[in-house]
Amino acid sequence: MKKILTYLLAGNSLTEPEAYEAMKGIGQGIYNESHITAFVTHYWYKSVTTPELAGFSKALLELAVPIELPAHKAIDLCGTGGDGKNTFNISTLTAVVVAGAGYKVIKHGNYGVTSISGSSNVLEQMGYQFSTNQEQLAQQLNQCNLTFIHAPMFHPALKEVGGIRKALGIKTFFNMLGPLVNPAQPAYQMVGVYDLQVARQYQYLFQQSNKQYTIVHSLDGYDEITLTSDTRTISPHFDGILSPAQLLASRTHAASEIAGGKTLVEAASIFKLVLQGKGSQAQNEVVLSNAAVAIQTLKPSQALQACYQQAKESLFSGKARSNFNRLIHG
Repeated sequence: MKKILTYLLAGNSLTEPEAYEAMKGIGQGIYNESHITAFVTHYWYKSVTTPELAGFSKALLELAVPIELPAHKAIDLCGTGGDGKNTFNISTLTAVVVAGAGYKVIKHGNYGVTSISGSSNVLEQMGYQFSTNQEQLAQQLNQCNLTFIHAPMFHPALKEVGGIRKALGIKTFFNMLGPLVNPAQPAYQMVGVYDLQVARQYQYLFQQSNKQYTIVHSLDGYDEITLTSDTRTISPHFDGILSPAQLLASRTHAASEIAGGKTLVEAASIFKLVLQGKGSQAQNEVVLSNAAVAIQTLKPSQALQACYQQAKESLFSGKARSNFNRLIHG
C-alpha cells in the first residue's frame, strides 16, 4: 500500500487493473487500518476516476458472497447516500411501493453513515431479519416481490472499512460503490447520486454493462428525487431536467417536509405512517414520484403518469403495506 499511496500522492490515478488489485488487497486484509484510512482519505482531495471506479467495483463483486436470484426482471433502488441531508427513508419506501405494484425488487443497502437511518437501519427497526440464505431470499422475491441484500453480510471483506467509514462519519468513495456492487446484479437499476460528476460516471459504467437504468440527482444536492427542486434525470431514453410539476408533484416542497427524524425510532415511525397511507402530502408525493420513475425504468414505453398511478394504487390500496408485512412476518 505504501507504493500505491506514493504513486497517488504524486498526482497519478490508478488504471482499472491497478484499482482492482488495490481493492482486492483491502478486501483480503493485506493492508492495515492506517493504510486503508490513508487510501480512503486521499480521495477526499482527488476525485475517483471512472477506470478506478470500475476496478474497485469489479474487485468487490468478486469478493462478495455469491448469490443467484432471478434478477433478469428485477430492479435495485439504491442511492449513493453521502448528500448529508438526512431525509426519511425514501428509497426503501419506494422499493416497497414498487414491489406492491407487482414488480420484482432486489434492494441493496447498508446502515447509515452520513444519515441517522440508512435502509438497513430502518428495516432492522421494522423487524426484518437479514440473511444470506439463497433459498430464503428467493422465496421472499417470489412471494413478496421484494428481498433485501444487506451489504455487510454480502461484503464481509469490507468489515474493517465499515468501521473506518463509521468513524469518519462523512461520505467517501465507498458511497459511489454501493449501488454498483449488488451481488445479485439485477438487470434494472434506479440510482440517486449526490453530484452530477458521479452521475456521468455511472452512466458510462451502466452503458458498458447494458443495464437498463435511470440516474437521478436533485439539483439542490439530494441523491434522490425530493421535489424540493428540479431533478436531473439520465436514462437510455431521456437526459434532461424535470421539474416537480413534471414529476407530478402538486407543488415544490420544502426541505423540512422530508426530514428523516432525529432518532431511529422517529425514522421508523415516519416509515410506518407513510406505508399506512398517513404520510404528509410531501412525503407521499416524494415516494410516489420516485416509484413512478422506477416503474418507468422497468417499463420505458409507459407514460410517467400511468406509472405514477400504479404506484399510487399500490400505496393507498394497502397492497404495499400488506406485502411488506408478509415480508417481515413470513
